[in-house]
Amino acid sequence: MRYPVPDLEPAYYHEESLEVQKSRFIARVAHVTTPEQAQQLIDRARLDHPDASHHCSAFIAGAPNEQNAIGFSDDGEPGGTAGRPMYQALEGSGTGQIAAVIIRYFGGTKLGTGGLVRAYSKALLQALETLPTRAYITRRPLWLTTDFAFEHELRRWAELNEATVDQALHDAGGVTLRLAWPMDRTPDLEGLHSRLKGRLTRHDEPPEARV
Repeated sequence: MRYPVPDLEPAYYHEESLEVQKSRFIARVAHVTTPEQAQQLIDRARLDHPDASHHCSAFIAGAPNEQNAIGFSDDGEPGGTAGRPMYQALEGSGTGQIAAVIIRYFGGTKLGTGGLVRAYSKALLQALETLPTRAYITRRPLWLTTDFAFEHELRRWAELNEATVDQALHDAGGVTLRLAWPMDRTPDLEGLHSRLKGRLTRHDEPPEARV
């Protein structure tokens, strides 16, 4: 599985603002992998804007189609007018590992429930439009052993298939690479076996577990 996630370093956030009938909506978006990190984004918003009327939030701390690490809050706004529309915007974007908080400064004019839904949705969608993202790829371990002479060829094959080398073990039997293999890709080991002139062995567990 692969999906977009915010391309932001820890503790950094992306911000956009919107004004609706003199109320100011400041949308902050961050990359999070746990509900605790989402809470840190909210706490930071409260610290930076202690005089704001509301700090509404929503997050999807895992994959965009999972329902485990999710949450949203209206933070005092009428029920269903802020947190849920924000969550729906995040879900609709197809982005995972993401949290958002919208800081509202009340401008003196009541927007009504429909107006609030539109304002919170628009503020977050505006931030999502300009949010830098990168692809996140779920992976599984793949252990492959070959002769020393074919190590470079094996590494090159891994690179061409978007796999990364997590570990390399060298012993009398050759080199064993632990690859972080993309879950949505099937390794063509038959083709690789031919490419390495038959000098290839696949393992289902790390070498130390096979001793």
